[in-house]
Amino acid sequence: MRFLFVGDSMTIGSAGDFTWRYRIWQHLSRQPDGPYEIVGPRTSLYDPATAAATSDAYADPAFPPPARRHLAGWGEGWLHMAPAIREAVTAARPDILLISLGLIDLGFYTNSTQTIANTHHFITEARAANPRIRLVLLPVIPNIRAATDAPFAAECARFNELLAKTTADLSTPASPLLLASVPPSYTLTTDTYDGTHPSPAGEHKLAASFADAMHQAWTLGGPYQPTPASAPFHTAPHPG
Repeated sequence: MRFLFVGDSMTIGSAGDFTWRYRIWQHLSRQPDGPYEIVGPRTSLYDPATAAATSDAYADPAFPPPARRHLAGWGEGWLHMAPAIREAVTAARPDILLISLGLIDLGFYTNSTQTIANTHHFITEARAANPRIRLVLLPVIPNIRAATDAPFAAECARFNELLAKTTADLSTPASPLLLASVPPSYTLTTDTYDGTHPSPAGEHKLAASFADAMHQAWTLGGPYQPTPASAPFHTAPHPG
């Protein structure tokens, strides 16, 4: 089973982060129904010093390079990923996309109606590359701008409603769509380090949203349990 992470700054992470991708890798590495594999065209973190995705300074240097793979970018949203996803799916051959997008779109590029149109475009392009692709989509999560900007908060809420409808309307038996849950206990003070980007506690909660959704809907893997720092990990070798 091959996974591709798709996201914006909260998914690529910044130099020194663990990332929620790392937490999912830890989780998948412990599941007895594997092997699971992480795929994708990129591996780097965003580096504030260069304002580009040029860092490999993950908080855990033992995070294996093959497991660092992703399709995420600082400042990239549905607008940017929709035209890129067909090529990425064709090349990496993922079975499941784990997607966290929307906040950057609504904050800088498009309103909720335009953003959901780009979401539809993304799904169409992903299925063009793999008609049996499965997608798990995370709604826009709490963030500092929505806490202080009422019109923006309304756009986030409306997009999440449209995303839920899209997930229900476009899901098919061949290519199911699954809506992950916004972590109910997610708070800006404990689960982010700047009001937007996840802290280690937030990373675990985002990873749990994806892992628990897949376990409950598809009996894939087990319920999410944070991995102790000393726990050994076992991953399948990457074919190249």
